[in-house]
Amino acid sequence: MPNERLRGAIVDLGLTNEHVGERLGVAAKTVDRWINEPKRKPYRRFQYALASLLKCEVSYLWPDERTAHEVTSSGNAELVQLYPHRSVVLLSLWPALYGQATHHFDLVVYSGFWLTEDPAFLRVVKEKSAAGVPMRFMLGEPDCPAVAQRGEDEGIGNSMGAKIRNALVNYGPLFDLPGVEFRLHSTVLYNSLYRADEEMLVNGHVYGVGAYMAPVLHLQRVPGGELFDTYAESIERIWENARPISSPTDV
Repeated sequence: MPNERLRGAIVDLGLTNEHVGERLGVAAKTVDRWINEPKRKPYRRFQYALASLLKCEVSYLWPDERTAHEVTSSGNAELVQLYPHRSVVLLSLWPALYGQATHHFDLVVYSGFWLTEDPAFLRVVKEKSAAGVPMRFMLGEPDCPAVAQRGEDEGIGNSMGAKIRNALVNYGPLFDLPGVEFRLHSTVLYNSLYRADEEMLVNGHVYGVGAYMAPVLHLQRVPGGELFDTYAESIERIWENARPISSPTDV
């Protein structure tokens, strides 16, 4: 049966499938399929976008989906700890977190220079390499616009690109380790992401503030949660579009 709730919500606001498609960046035919072919339910991001546009809950448009309260409760369960600044997080948390990794060891930053000088973290990388754990390091392209803009946002100008180059030099001994891969991205990062299996540290980026003064979320994946997966999917997209390098000089 057609999704009459979705059709009715669109009509009630005086919209057409064309209007909805334009707002969401999809074809009007796609919206028509969402209405007339219930099995072709939108991706989650479009479900939320539609619910917001139509001023109703996702669970109203698709009754088999969870309510906003249920989604929020799951999200709260994903939050292990909130730190107001990265500077108040114990430095030992990063190597401790990565020390538990068995199948996911991801780092997404612009430079993350501070971590390159942590002997405990570097030791964990070597131990995980010996254990066969795949490790992915994603740093910013030193000369890309996103890096230049972040340098301006933090008030350090061209120093951001230099920090990335210095970080790569510090990581030099890791390039030859089995399982360790480095890529450079040109992405506008809104967070630095540190994933170890089903846990993650998310260091927010705040305009005019260095990352060490920005908040950190310690997350864990839980059944029904969506917050962890949102960031995990972002890591995959950044990795797919980043440029592989084989040495610190490949910049």
